[in-house]
Amino acid sequence: MKALHGSVSIVRNNRIIFNIKGNDYRLIASINFKQAAAYVIWFGTHKEYDKINTATIAFDTKILNYKAK
Repeated sequence: MKALHGSVSIVRNNRIIFNIKGNDYRLIASINFKQAAAYVIWFGTHKEYDKINTATIAFDTKILNYKAK
């Protein structure tokens, strides 16, 4: 993964952190290489990213039921 995207960081639990827009945003994805699948765990600003634990943050399932007003 590092060979394809030099700006990624690899952390525990098969998670990869992508720097987006010149490091203004971060995306944490869980990668299942056997199934060739990626799951977005978290997305936010760099400032928000500094407040979380990248290896343990859980996917917020509440967003699956979000309805715009």
